Amino acid sequence: MSKYDVVIIGAGPIGLACGIAAQKAGLNYVVLEKGALVNSLFNYPLFMTFFSTADRLEIGDVPFMSMTPKPGRQEAIEYYRQVKRKFDLNVHLYEPVTAVKEVAKNLFHITTGKGNYETANVIIATGFYDIPIYMNVPGEELPKVSHYYKEPHNYAFQKVLIVGANNSAVDAALETWRKGAEVTMVIRQEAIGPRVKYWVKPDVENRIAEGSIKAYFSSSVKAITASTVEIETPDGIVSVANDFVLAMTGYRPNFEMLRSFGVSLSDNDRLHPAYNEETMETNVPGMYLAGVVCGGMDTHKWFIENSRVHADKIISHIISSK
Repeated sequence: MSKYDVVIIGAGPIGLACGIAAQKAGLNYVVLEKGALVNSLFNYPLFMTFFSTADRLEIGDVPFMSMTPKPGRQEAIEYYRQVKRKFDLNVHLYEPVTAVKEVAKNLFHITTGKGNYETANVIIATGFYDIPIYMNVPGEELPKVSHYYKEPHNYAFQKVLIVGANNSAVDAALETWRKGAEVTMVIRQEAIGPRVKYWVKPDVENRIAEGSIKAYFSSSVKAITASTVEIETPDGIVSVANDFVLAMTGYRPNFEMLRSFGVSLSDNDRLHPAYNEETMETNVPGMYLAGVVCGGMDTHKWFIENSRVHADKIISHIISSK
């Protein structure tokens, strides 16, 4: 069994930042990742642009050189790949963690698909992008329905229904429309989401106002068939012809995993995990949270820009507790 001072679960930007902080502190560490390096970023839409500027995405004091103030997905993936190479971080890719058990005070046994680990401290930096929030409507399991959007070409000249009104939904609506799709949006709220990127929001609002993109506000999907979607609107049920559904309904952390590790979650529907904001330590001594996973269902609260500090908080607390 391999022994470490710190095992970090998740090799996203914040997991990598934790690895850098551990390395600088002289701790013996490993980062375990179930997929590719920065796996969530890898699965983002091809042409996604970050809301944050390049300098706000930096970790480990490594400059992020970008052609534009707000970098895109490809630049970010390249940047974090170079950061991994610069520090020669100890990252094990395609090694999903299957169990974390506290066997004694500040002693954890970790099981993965490839091996077993023993550590005094665990950092959970698993993000939230892997589990969609499902609509739970008939037909959601049909092959034409997807909760992820990669690029617009395969939707060209098709009837596409997009559920949601935040950044992912708006990007998908505009990109597919510009490639010739007939786009309909179904939006629970009365307007486009307030957190949509400020340079994109007027674009989609204008396309809706001119009728290029059809939008049903204060509405929801009731059922999906092979050729239609049934929409509940303020004026009653509407049936629209349809080839593809992109359900951009959001994503959530792996709460089942957190509970299995012993992390307490709030009793309300936000499912906020228990942790100390100063140290990031959970209710389980020696187990820490970092990044988006800290927000529970409020996945908009934490992102790369404002959670980079979690790494130093955690490692400082681990060092002071030794």
